[in-house]
Amino acid sequence: MKCQEIRELMPDLATGLSAATSETEQHLRACGECAGKLEEFRKTMALLDEWQAPEPSPYFDVRFQARLREEMAKPAGGWLHWIRRPALALSLVAVLVVGISFFHGDGNVRQAAVNSPANVMVQPGTAVGDLQTLDKNDDLYSDFDVLDDLTVQQDVTANP
Repeated sequence: MKCQEIRELMPDLATGLSAATSETEQHLRACGECAGKLEEFRKTMALLDEWQAPEPSPYFDVRFQARLREEMAKPAGGWLHWIRRPALALSLVAVLVVGISFFHGDGNVRQAAVNSPANVMVQPGTAVGDLQTLDKNDDLYSDFDVLDDLTVQQDVTANP
């Protein structure tokens, strides 16, 4: 057995929840570090078994109930309490109005873009149609410049 496996079993071995197998005992005899840690675990568990929780004060419940009655009898937080709820409601309404206006306004912008003269397709082969095709394929045509540069470089290296 490996030390890591023994370390995982140590809490159960120290409390007596599981019995040590022959393989575990064999490792503990051979490995002084694991045996020392197991002994430390057992000492810690023994100390924890001896520990007793302190008793609460006999007047704890009486004082607690009195404090609860005092807090319940206090008036609510003053002017801040009255302002807090309406301010929260107004801010929520403002957020909703702004959000709805963004969604509503965004749809109008899209509709205007669809109906704009720039998106009207023209017959291919005309000057306007050719310009629209060049605009749409600008990225593709810009890569042709890179290919032209490569062919020039290859020609230069092939014909020194």
